[in-house]
Amino acid sequence: LDGPRSRGPAGGRRQRTRPADAAGGEEGANRLTLDRTRLLGIARAERERLGRTIQYTSPDAWDAPSVCQGWRNRDIVAHLAAQDTAAAQLLAGDPAAEFDAFREANDGELWVNGFNEWAVKVREDVPTRQLITDWGKAAQVFLVLSSGLSDDEWASKKVEWVAGEIGVRYLVQSRTIEWWFHQEDIREGAGLEGNPQHDPVYLTNDMAIRMLPWALGQAGLSFPGRSIQVDLEGVGEGIWHWGLEPRTSPPEDKKPDAFINGRGTAFALVAGRRVAAEVYLDDGDLVVGGDEALATIVLELLRAFVE
Repeated sequence: LDGPRSRGPAGGRRQRTRPADAAGGEEGANRLTLDRTRLLGIARAERERLGRTIQYTSPDAWDAPSVCQGWRNRDIVAHLAAQDTAAAQLLAGDPAAEFDAFREANDGELWVNGFNEWAVKVREDVPTRQLITDWGKAAQVFLVLSSGLSDDEWASKKVEWVAGEIGVRYLVQSRTIEWWFHQEDIREGAGLEGNPQHDPVYLTNDMAIRMLPWALGQAGLSFPGRSIQVDLEGVGEGIWHWGLEPRTSPPEDKKPDAFINGRGTAFALVAGRRVAAEVYLDDGDLVVGGDEALATIVLELLRAFVE
């Protein structure tokens, strides 16, 4: 997933750590977490939009190569069916059956890219219509179970996800982000125009910024006491002042060390590993300021999900 056009499985690198800082939700001067009702409403709307995209995708497009490297368009739905089935099972208090099956086949280990590839492979002979049905049912159950949690459970419940433990509210945000990215992948693969909407793009940008201390740490980088301000406009717009040190918040009167300004969709596509940061820096859709070297490093390592 490192290249500007690489959107699917990327081999077998085992990711054994989790973005604890993103899941904690306590970093940064701005607390931008959406309230429960709003977040669940966005998730439901995005699930319905993805369903409509699937509905309007030509049948002959499903077996064609997708924009996700090595996958057909139908494999994107297979991937979503696997992940949303697991999410629904975990929220129901049950084991995620395919996570356990993968661990059993891999010496007890579970890692993101490996599971994604495996889940698509085991579904390669499943009819496309069945994949679509399986995904739709799983996504619906996941949303129903999320909506049924008590306020205390919503605030504190965690489940053991692919890359480690994650709070339910962040799992909902993560699934919504995934539905948006893969909806756009399917649309592009099927020859449909892109249709970015503010809410899922905003959630993508928010998650990517929350994950910055973790993403930097994965690259062996540490910036104690330093912070960055991200000011985005248009679809997915928002302003974030975020600490780059894990589990720290910059003081309210602190001047950011670096700045990133630009288009919300451009930032999201960089975070989704769809477009390289340098593309948008060259054309001016993203602009860096302050400590420009630091801001550029942030953009190059930005991601909205664990790979």
